[in-house]
Amino acid sequence: MRFFVKLAASAVLVAAAASAQAGCFRCDPIMNITNAPVTSANGKALSEEQVKAAIVRAGAALGWQMREDGPGKIIATIVLRKHTANVEIPYSVKQFSITYKDSINLDAGTDGTIHKNYNGWIQNLNKGIVTQLSLAGV
Repeated sequence: MRFFVKLAASAVLVAAAASAQAGCFRCDPIMNITNAPVTSANGKALSEEQVKAAIVRAGAALGWQMREDGPGKIIATIVLRKHTANVEIPYSVKQFSITYKDSINLDAGTDGTIHKNYNGWIQNLNKGIVTQLSLAGV
């Protein structure tokens, strides 16, 4: 009888551990873009206003809500179904970054992981910004 009690207790512990890990099967390390260079297609320097406008255009085209949060900083929010992600985009005439701020329903862990779809959204936002910056100088 004791054997079956121990076996049942072990099974419960294994099941609990497996369910705790289940959400992480779709998690990856949080992606941040750090100090990406601001470049235009023709190599001309862009103004801060041109950089800001390119970032806002890129985000809006991808469904991000963009709002200025002081000089040289934009807060971008994307809401997809029940999921929300907020990022900070500090920028200058020389570089920009995309940094995780917070999220809802994306399994963000204290270990720096998040649902893998988030990283795809950040990659798309980065590509969109780079594209808009290259068009800004033309």
